Amino acid sequence: MHPDVMLFDEPTSALDPEMVGEVLEVMKKLAREGMTMVVVTHEMGFAREVATRVLFMDGGVIAEQASPDEFFANPKNQRTQDFLSKVL
Repeated sequence: MHPDVMLFDEPTSALDPEMVGEVLEVMKKLAREGMTMVVVTHEMGFAREVATRVLFMDGGVIAEQASPDEFFANPKNQRTQDFLSKVL
């Protein structure tokens, strides 16, 4: 199997905390190998490190989208700012 795109919906949310790192490492390896991935995650460190684009959703709509550098360093949307202040 050689997919063009992989979709992940909170891939670490139900894992034992000791397994989270292993799963994220596999996903990082896939990214380094050029795999296109769409990932829904609350793992902000992972998103910052691996993403080429970050979209923040609030109430089912895209509240903000930016490069990881811009998103984490200079979020424009107040809801994004509030979220990041709580999770980082």
